[in-house]
Amino acid sequence: MENVIRTVNLSKTYSDVKAVSEINLNVRKGEVYGFLGLNGAGKTTTIRMLLGLIKPSSGNAYILDEKVHGNHTELFKKIGYLVEIPYSYPNLTVRENLDIVRRLRFMKDKDAVNKVIRRLKLDEYENRKAKNLSLGNAQRLGLAYALIHNPEILILDEPTNGLDPAGIFEIREMLKDLATNHGVTIFISS
Repeated sequence: MENVIRTVNLSKTYSDVKAVSEINLNVRKGEVYGFLGLNGAGKTTTIRMLLGLIKPSSGNAYILDEKVHGNHTELFKKIGYLVEIPYSYPNLTVRENLDIVRRLRFMKDKDAVNKVIRRLKLDEYENRKAKNLSLGNAQRLGLAYALIHNPEILILDEPTNGLDPAGIFEIREMLKDLATNHGVTIFISS
């Protein structure tokens, strides 16, 4: 099986703090890769480097055998991601927020919004303003952003934050299904 995500001695230093030190990892197609660590262990920093949001101090990250950099727009069409707090337009509804994401991704399929709302069980909240969502439903909205374009790779930073036990189970089952039945590669921190 091919490696979809790979790092070689990936490191990040801020002044005198070594946030990430020489990480070497390989994630194969269709694999769910759990990236575990304590708070402050460098998980989010690693994810930000994988996405090209910050530049490594040394080492490299590769996705689909291409070196990651911030301006790699074609590569990012294949990736769905959720990093830390999912941001939204607070005065727009769930549906309006998702439609903006759909348009920013140049998706012609207007039904994509309906599909992702159903998939993440946001039907009941689709006309609610994002600022009025519970933490768990705001997290579901963030996951909807990551999934709306049916990416082949998902990079998720603590995607079950704020969800109740039933919600955590649903999200885990959905991610397992995406990997097992649809070949989606999932990198998930916790």
